[in-house]
Amino acid sequence: MGSVNPPRPIRIMNISGSPSDRRDALAIAAASNEPIDVFVGDWMSEVNMPTRAYDIVNSLGVGYEPTFIETLEPALENIAKKGLKLAANAGTVATKDLFNIVVSMVKEKGLDLNVAWVEGDAVLDQIQASLKKSPSSFVSVCTGQSLEDWPYEPIFAQCYLGGMGIAKAFGAGADIVICGRVADASPIIGAAAWWHGWAVTEFDKLAQSLIAGHLIECSTYVTGGNYTGFKSLDWDTMHAFGYPIAEISHDADVIITKVEGTGGIVNVETCKEQLLYEIQGAYYLNGDVTAVIDKAKFTEIGKNRVRLSGITGLPPPSTTKCGLTAFGGYKAEIHWALVGLDIEEKVKMLDIQMKHSYGKERLSKFTTFDLTVYGSVAKNPKNQNAATVDLRLVVESKDPKALSVENFMRPAFDIIMQSFPAATYHPDRRTASPMPYQEYFPTLIPQSTQTIHFSNSSLKSITLPPPSNTIPHKPQQPSYPPTSPVSLTSFGPTTPTPLGHVVLARAGDKGSNCNIGLFVRHEDEWAWLRSLLSMETFIGLLGEDYHGQKIDRMEFEELWAVHFLLHDWLDRGVTANATYDILGKFLAEYLRCKIVDVPNVFLERGKI
Repeated sequence: MGSVNPPRPIRIMNISGSPSDRRDALAIAAASNEPIDVFVGDWMSEVNMPTRAYDIVNSLGVGYEPTFIETLEPALENIAKKGLKLAANAGTVATKDLFNIVVSMVKEKGLDLNVAWVEGDAVLDQIQASLKKSPSSFVSVCTGQSLEDWPYEPIFAQCYLGGMGIAKAFGAGADIVICGRVADASPIIGAAAWWHGWAVTEFDKLAQSLIAGHLIECSTYVTGGNYTGFKSLDWDTMHAFGYPIAEISHDADVIITKVEGTGGIVNVETCKEQLLYEIQGAYYLNGDVTAVIDKAKFTEIGKNRVRLSGITGLPPPSTTKCGLTAFGGYKAEIHWALVGLDIEEKVKMLDIQMKHSYGKERLSKFTTFDLTVYGSVAKNPKNQNAATVDLRLVVESKDPKALSVENFMRPAFDIIMQSFPAATYHPDRRTASPMPYQEYFPTLIPQSTQTIHFSNSSLKSITLPPPSNTIPHKPQQPSYPPTSPVSLTSFGPTTPTPLGHVVLARAGDKGSNCNIGLFVRHEDEWAWLRSLLSMETFIGLLGEDYHGQKIDRMEFEELWAVHFLLHDWLDRGVTANATYDILGKFLAEYLRCKIVDVPNVFLERGKI
């Protein structure tokens, strides 16, 4: 794949990290004078993949992400005028439908833009055919459960594609490439490989661009969003963080930056946090390359300019992740407010009364009955709100009648007059109505063939076979105890302090797995952190939330970071989860507020 572009770095800007991102970002960026070669955006998640699949199978709505259209439409003229490129991960489960809509928009505006779409991620037929031949051939990457033992019927299956289909599309003349489910960082690999003409075997370069993509794929998560050091940011520009740009040279030197004059910040810490987000360990897998990231390093080379180094590449795995969606049943919830003393006893009283009110027959129809207190009463509270907590009841059932007013809400509320002091349920009862939810099963399948289609009738579709140079999937990431541990007493006097006063962190989800990376700001604090965060100490910090789940531990020496992967931590994943922490993000902030003995010499430097 020979380069047809100047030997300067490509500048790739991410303008969407989720379907909930700011919808004016692309139009503003396309109208600006900022020199950008390719825009990328991700409108996909493990939320809208299952929900869109359910909607389209049941004729309840569109299968693509409509917020992408709202983002694209006002930017089209400038994309055409300036010769810009765009790769969008937005087709969800109806990529061709979205392609047709974009083609119509382009024609209506009279623009000379060639639109392409990448086919190959929808694989339900392939899964079902394989199941008939070998019922035990698919296993959950989170739980180890066999698909044949999964008590749900898949309605859609979508695998994660690499970026070479995007590279082929750009190389053939596409201006806009619509994808259904490429991996989040794949558009950046595809753009860089197209621009520089990299061969599919230049794994070190592909790996660097993959991690560049990982750093910018969540848009402003690398420029100040979701940043545990947020208090240090300029509060006058807090309303509009700049979107990230990856500058990638022909040799795959990577610099992360943002538009000058925008809010937020790009520094070593924001980059560290984003690198540690949603990873599974030392090996970062993609359809094009396996990136080895345990030697990753960041260097600040200027204001809002950070260089990435230390990434090496191996051939990609022969398999790719595939998410299967199934209808799980129906979900409903109700809330009470509890105030003041004796919270534990009040919950116990309500639990006894409600279960008696429901009776065994009703309770037997609930597949989930989760009664959980959120929050705690402050000591000597300064106001009534500080003495109030939320009690949430979440139930699930395969039968919507089990969640009717007569069978769910009324039995819970009918005991209110005999319940605990100040018992009050929330007056908004909309969440008590049954809503469908989806189950999600992440597994592995062999990489599949991609086909790239074009709106320009003079261009023939391109078939891209799966990579031939591959390695077996590594089911177990490296996991080990602290390296070169030192005595915690060697750091001098300590003070019991929240861990987050000296430690930054980020946590995230992948299916029902949850990961967290924790790191310090100063090199001489690294020996303390890695020695402190043994597996035993980490499990102790998890407290009552730990129920024996498997945990992996590893270190990032150049980041001064310890990483933990908590297997099957999140109750089946985002769409079925009965807790508030549906995305795994809470874990970092929970652990940062836990009290540990922190050396006074570290505290003297100021708290985060």
